[in-house]
Amino acid sequence: MKPTLLILAAGMGSRYGGLKQIDPMGPNGETVLDYSVFDALRAGFGKVVFVIRRDFEDVFKKQVGAKFDQRIPVEYAFQDMTDLPEGFTVPEGRSKPWGTTHAMLAAESVINEPCVMINADDFYGRDAFASIAAHLQSAAAEANGKNQYCMVGFKLSNTLSEHGSVARGVCTADENGLLTSVTEMTKIFKTESGAENREVEGAYVPLTGNEPVSMNFWGFTPAIFPQLREAFVDFLKKEGNEQKSECYVPKVVDVLIREGKADVTVLPTTSKWFGVTYPEDKQDVVSSIQKLVNNGDYPAALWA
Repeated sequence: MKPTLLILAAGMGSRYGGLKQIDPMGPNGETVLDYSVFDALRAGFGKVVFVIRRDFEDVFKKQVGAKFDQRIPVEYAFQDMTDLPEGFTVPEGRSKPWGTTHAMLAAESVINEPCVMINADDFYGRDAFASIAAHLQSAAAEANGKNQYCMVGFKLSNTLSEHGSVARGVCTADENGLLTSVTEMTKIFKTESGAENREVEGAYVPLTGNEPVSMNFWGFTPAIFPQLREAFVDFLKKEGNEQKSECYVPKVVDVLIREGKADVTVLPTTSKWFGVTYPEDKQDVVSSIQKLVNNGDYPAALWA
């Protein structure tokens, strides 16, 4: 069964200052997610699902989705802050959705096959898509009583910004290449010796830069959805009254591993990740894409 590409594109990019999902980066106005869809097509994916918000549905479909719907089946799911399990309500004053777990759950009704979840504004590369597609099409859905999932791990030093902090899921794996833990770190800064997470004042966490990190490039079977629902309910019970709390997919996966409910294979890749967190990052992405075009990895006009 061909996997589905699930693209999380509901965020406005508060640090970036605009709708970066439709910001041109390629030599002919291509966006970063254009390259993700292009790589997914040549890796054998069978469908694309975009998670977006209703308030920019028209512009997104016109500027983004219309480019793909003659090439691959396209569906849309909508992340709504008020879409909560029974018994829960949005706390007064909250203005943002509930994170990547909430976004994935928005797409549950349109996904019945293995899927790969990605961010709309991250560039993952051809090899990463080929690797995860091959794994999903060959691996068992369940083994030893555990659901079998996967992720592509990128080297931390290759995912940092020169212009401010980034959030990354820092991973550890065992000798069999199975993920053993994911620690979500939300204020990682580049340093001369590697990197440093500065979430807690006076208790900074040093990092070498060689750590594998999750860039929200996860491969799941449909079994993930009931697990996400259960985790989201637990999250809302504990943190649902907070103004800015978010339920992250890597945190859910970490709990599933520790509870013996899932195995996650960490897939190596020769692809180099890059993305836009701050406006100053854009020129680096534009230059990186141009180099790949010059090397023949992508056509100059992606959809010609």
